[in-house]
Amino acid sequence: MTNIDVDELTKDYGATRAVDRLTFSVRPGRVTGFLGPNGAGKSTTMRLVLGLDRPTGGTARIGGRAYAALADPLRRVGVLLDAQAAHGSRTAYNHLLALATSNGMSGKRVEEVLEEAGLGRVGGRRVKTFSLGMRQRLGIAAALLGDPEVVMLDEPSNGLDPEGIIWIRELMKRLAREGRTVLVSSHLMNETSSFADHLIVLGRGRLLADLPMQDFLNSRSRPRVRVRTAESNRFGEALKRKGYRAEKGEDGCWTVDGARADEIGALAATEGLPVLQLMDEQATLEQAYLDLTAGAAEFESVASTTTTQEA
Repeated sequence: MTNIDVDELTKDYGATRAVDRLTFSVRPGRVTGFLGPNGAGKSTTMRLVLGLDRPTGGTARIGGRAYAALADPLRRVGVLLDAQAAHGSRTAYNHLLALATSNGMSGKRVEEVLEEAGLGRVGGRRVKTFSLGMRQRLGIAAALLGDPEVVMLDEPSNGLDPEGIIWIRELMKRLAREGRTVLVSSHLMNETSSFADHLIVLGRGRLLADLPMQDFLNSRSRPRVRVRTAESNRFGEALKRKGYRAEKGEDGCWTVDGARADEIGALAATEGLPVLQLMDEQATLEQAYLDLTAGAAEFESVASTTTTQEA
């Protein structure tokens, strides 16, 4: 198994501690979302894992070894950290060919990843003519070049159009199904909720959460059910008899706190009440994330108190 294992990882820049004794593991077979506010230490942690920065303390290992000690690292780890890193005067094909040749791979593999990234028809164009989304696709193609066991992507959806976002989402899921280790840093909560199986959340360089997605959502929200019946008043009476706290909305739907859909559905069936709508409600990933990281952001906006007065 090829884990990414971080143990007591620490990084100081002078008097500033960017990463504070982090310990976690990223495991194969699932997409792990790597979340945190700006300045939380996500990018620094990824750089430490890849040996691009030297830790002040602790260790980071991929498959039990430091990145610098890996044989054929491009075949072991595929990375996207900065889509702007490609030389602008090279063609997309030649950019990838330089990486492939230096790692003992053929031009055929370059053609394969260009096609997979949707750049097959523009491989002969210079990188400086590419849009941000096209550069992002090129960076992802480079990450896939060695058919790696581990894939680390920093903001992979940045600059992509809707089709591209769907493509990268499905790509990450497929890589995980194939048993690879996939770590994805992102600020897009709605997008992360669509692909991540597991979450690691940082705040001010420290570990705030390391949980499966559903467990994370459950831990940050109280269960609640939304239900509509054809006999609203009788349903309200049944809820009251059973001790449920419920509120009826203007649209006729009941919101039942501290309950789940299966138990409320069973109650309705026992009472012989026809159910027209029944669904569990929980916090979105964005709500749960903001609740967890409140006070952990290095940069926080302050609502403006400026008002406009009529002349």
